Amino acid sequence: MREFLPKFQYGVDSWLILSVAALMGWGLVMVASASVAIGQQIAGSSLYFFERQALFMVLGIVCAAIALSTPPKWLERSAPILFFVSLLLLLIVLVPGVGLRINDSRRWLNCIVFRLQVSEPARLAMLIYLAGYIVRRQVSLQRRFTGLVAAFVPLGVASALILAEPDFGATAMLLGVAFLMLFLGGARMRDVVVLAIVLSASLAALAVAAPYRLQRLMTFVDPWSHADGSGFQLVQSLIAVGRGRWFGVGLGDSVQKLLYLPEMHTDFIFAILSEELGLVGVTMLMLLYAILVWRGFSIGSRAEQLERRFEAYLCYGLSAWIGLEGLVNMAVNMGLLPTKGLTLPFISYGGSSLITDCVAMGLVLRTDLENRAALARHPSVMRRNGADHRGRASSGSRTKGPRRDSAGFPGQVPIRAGIALFTAVRTHGLAKMRPGRSR
Repeated sequence: MREFLPKFQYGVDSWLILSVAALMGWGLVMVASASVAIGQQIAGSSLYFFERQALFMVLGIVCAAIALSTPPKWLERSAPILFFVSLLLLLIVLVPGVGLRINDSRRWLNCIVFRLQVSEPARLAMLIYLAGYIVRRQVSLQRRFTGLVAAFVPLGVASALILAEPDFGATAMLLGVAFLMLFLGGARMRDVVVLAIVLSASLAALAVAAPYRLQRLMTFVDPWSHADGSGFQLVQSLIAVGRGRWFGVGLGDSVQKLLYLPEMHTDFIFAILSEELGLVGVTMLMLLYAILVWRGFSIGSRAEQLERRFEAYLCYGLSAWIGLEGLVNMAVNMGLLPTKGLTLPFISYGGSSLITDCVAMGLVLRTDLENRAALARHPSVMRRNGADHRGRASSGSRTKGPRRDSAGFPGQVPIRAGIALFTAVRTHGLAKMRPGRSR
């Protein structure tokens, strides 16, 4: 039982916790603001979606605590089981009468408290499985093209099921994060490029083959020509973003949320945030996501230096998932990418997304605690790699016991985020020189 208890006595990554808490709190405020009109129309209460989002937040914190109490070794052993459970969920949701069909998509299962979008926990299970695959087959992954292709066989099955819902955005996100994890796990650049070209061409063909996806692409190219039809949502989103200017119109004073902009509290909540808080608010939001990704990659890099490769690759994948999903959502809201059904992590309304994101951050935080505990037991491990867990200690200084990590000042975040990503890529190169296991 002791292994299930997280060890907080060695400190905790305060920057990661504060960034996630800030995003969750900010998201709750934005849901309350953006959903006033739609809540009144649907349920007769302007606080309907706010109250439900608060409930989802509580459930998310509980699930994050469970993830925080899950030993990484147990998670690694259970990865194949989680993978098959996720496939089962993706199959069940496609059964007529079982999966809920909304807006011509069958993506949800009706739970008691909320509708479960099965692609969210399924993608989490896929990343856990992929991290385990990298550890088990790292030699094959580093030396042979077949090692990379074999990783995409199970991912291809899951992607096909997600596409059948259909959910093109979730499929593209899963494959993009998978490529990053496999590259950081040691896959050769030429293999990654070749397979990426093949899969990108396949996804492009699928996008053009479906009439509704082709219509989205045409709308994306020139939304103003379809302002009264398929381009209505994007046009209204651009109007909201443009109205925000530098400082926004003020929290709660958005006009576009008054039923002008569809999905204003879910996929297009960023447009309402931009309208109410302006460029300053958008910059602060991006800074919070940068902190989250920076800390996630830093924790993963430290885990890899401690030879905890499963936790390292999982941290890389989970951090990249949330950062990339947030970036794509913002790009869609600003008309830089075609419309996708992707939420803004921790901000958009929705129980499936919020709870899954909380679980992901719980797993990253558990890795951080395991790193600190390992460093407390064997501090010389990091010194052999050029630094201990506190950063570079001054020569001649002696320490007694572990000290808490110092993340630096907010102004250093963009620089440190780049350094963390560079360190991860550099570690990927060094990983090719380390022996791995292959089956």
